[in-house]
Amino acid sequence: MPSKQRVAGSSPAGSTKTMKKENIFLIPDEIASVAKTLENKGFEAYLVGGCVRDLLIGKKPTDWDITTNAKPEEIIASFPKTFYENDYGTVGVVNEETGEESLKVVEITPYRLEAKYSNNRHPDSVTFSKNLEGDLKRRDFTVNAIALKIETGSKGHYKGHLVDPYKGHDDIIQKILKTVGDALERLEEDALRVLRGVRLACQLGFTINITTKEAIKKATPLLKNISKERIRDEFSRILMTNSPLDGLTLSQELGVLPFVLPIIEKGIGVEQNQAHSYDVWEHTLRTVQHAADKKWPLEIRLAALFHDSAKPETRRKSAETGEWTFYGHEVVGARVAAKSLAELRYPKKTIDKVVKLVRWHMFFSDTEQISLSAVRRLVARVGKEDIWDLMNLRICDRIGTGRPKENPYRLRKYKSMIEEVMRDPLSVGMLKIDGTKVIEVTKIPPSPKIGYILHALLEEVLEKPELNIAEYLEKRAPELAILGDKELEKLGVEAKEKKELEEEKNIKEIREKYWVE
Repeated sequence: MPSKQRVAGSSPAGSTKTMKKENIFLIPDEIASVAKTLENKGFEAYLVGGCVRDLLIGKKPTDWDITTNAKPEEIIASFPKTFYENDYGTVGVVNEETGEESLKVVEITPYRLEAKYSNNRHPDSVTFSKNLEGDLKRRDFTVNAIALKIETGSKGHYKGHLVDPYKGHDDIIQKILKTVGDALERLEEDALRVLRGVRLACQLGFTINITTKEAIKKATPLLKNISKERIRDEFSRILMTNSPLDGLTLSQELGVLPFVLPIIEKGIGVEQNQAHSYDVWEHTLRTVQHAADKKWPLEIRLAALFHDSAKPETRRKSAETGEWTFYGHEVVGARVAAKSLAELRYPKKTIDKVVKLVRWHMFFSDTEQISLSAVRRLVARVGKEDIWDLMNLRICDRIGTGRPKENPYRLRKYKSMIEEVMRDPLSVGMLKIDGTKVIEVTKIPPSPKIGYILHALLEEVLEKPELNIAEYLEKRAPELAILGDKELEKLGVEAKEKKELEEEKNIKEIREKYWVE
């Protein structure tokens, strides 16, 4: 198990605040307007679910949901632009006046009652109701079963009244996650709530109460009834929280991980060599966590998760040194990542990138023996678009071993060499004219003189980059062509020398940028 330095639920994503005495909430006017429109037509309207939870925690909601006693057709008739494409009564109201993407759509759902969940995912049937508390009763966790009635206010500041029959606000204050009503019953209704519970605890920094934890352990096998796409999406959300280490630890503790990515658990207790302070499991957790600390994207976090996934399979003890070796773990790990991510229905583009990062994460070891040609080959294999993500994965891998420095000399040297081989070389190839065009506009047959003209043009462009346009160069080339061969050759030689000086200057600047020689 990982060290106790981080415990699931110990690092909240935001400060948990109690509601102010005057019950003032920061709600965009566009959202309040939607609720008021329904009320003005004689209906009830409450903010509900995650947006109310986030308001009480002190976070800015990213999604806004309203529940009402209006039926879908009555909601649709109340707004100029809506869409209705589901079986559960949810109507999307489009607000075209706001420029903020997150406020363009507000989802409004009628109060509803649900029949049993035969497939452990969706209710067999849904009936609309006139009772708010019945609607709150069907929700998953108490922190999501709070409704907020907007009363008065303007300019984003509104007084509101909470309807909180399951004491979700108390649980927010105490940072506790628990289900509404019977825990096992709630999880059996929708087995995806098993993963959602882990994600919310990780995302909010809350502790799951004992009863709900025990229910999660019992309900976890029902994940086999959930589509891989839904599991993938919820698991990705766990990785994209600020504390994926907590989420993965909690997933393993509750027995959830074997139903999502069993291969990752195989690293538990797998000892490594002296370069590592931790076993494969904890090293993996810390590598993923550093990717989160740096706010890097999902592909890097997935690559961090899989980069050493084949170490248990490839581990051998050296007869000579007695040290553990893991030869080829990056090659086998790339195959493991491809298979596992395909099973979770990740998009091909995501899989291809993660596999590439895992395959090449062990690039080079000795900066003194690396040539620029070797770096060029690496860039060619990985691609210019992904090479810096590979470097970032390498940084995460290093921090995951327990080493404190993120950018030691070796990594800075790698970065310098990569930037050096990726920069645009200073050559006649960068000109907006080529030899064929020079021959055409000067009427000179192929000869060394064409090269001299190109180099003379290059010198002018190096001096004034704005001259590198086809119209100017095609006009200038015939002017140079009338010069004598000796004069033109002299210009060409001077241009070559200037190019070499510029090249040396550029390389020096790159190396100084990374503090390397």
